[in-house]
Amino acid sequence: MQENNLVEHLQQQLRFARRTESAQAAVLVAITREDDPKVLLTRRSLQLSRHAGEVSFPGGKRDPTDANNIAVALREANEETGLSADDVELIGDLPVEEARSGITVKPVVGLISSSVHLVAQPAEIDRIFFASLRQLMNAPPVPHAIQYAQQTLYFPSMHVENEIVWGLTARILVNLFKYGLSYEKDWPFLLNTLNIGKDEKQ
Repeated sequence: MQENNLVEHLQQQLRFARRTESAQAAVLVAITREDDPKVLLTRRSLQLSRHAGEVSFPGGKRDPTDANNIAVALREANEETGLSADDVELIGDLPVEEARSGITVKPVVGLISSSVHLVAQPAEIDRIFFASLRQLMNAPPVPHAIQYAQQTLYFPSMHVENEIVWGLTARILVNLFKYGLSYEKDWPFLLNTLNIGKDEKQ
């Protein structure tokens, strides 16, 4: 697949589910319209009580006033990055995912201009950045260690733009590749610790 066909492929492949899936939160997967399309990502503030310092899509929990998943994603993206709903061309959604906290999350996919002006909400976001879809598709899974009470688990991650993308955000990207770009990325739930040393040397 040629780079300049990625956006066109997304537009052709993605749709909104006919049956609305109930979700407690939603995120906006915003992709730039350009020859080498990029996806909008944020790094969450270290001051947050949940998922501090992690890379994520703009998004958050549903408010009582939110009519649907789309409203949640657009409102949260505006609050966190200043992205206006008028600047987003919605093209479809992806399957509901479950965060580590147990919250169900609906990804909503849209296209934006590569020149859109964004401003991070400092109480929630430490950094706004864009990562190339092509680079994310080709990025090998790199072990990311998470320390739990009794053990260390190694989750697959993508390293892009000096950031580590793993967990829910990585799984949503893998689904974007699958459903929007017909690309099956090998993405295990956990990486075999026996291969850690070999992978880290590559």
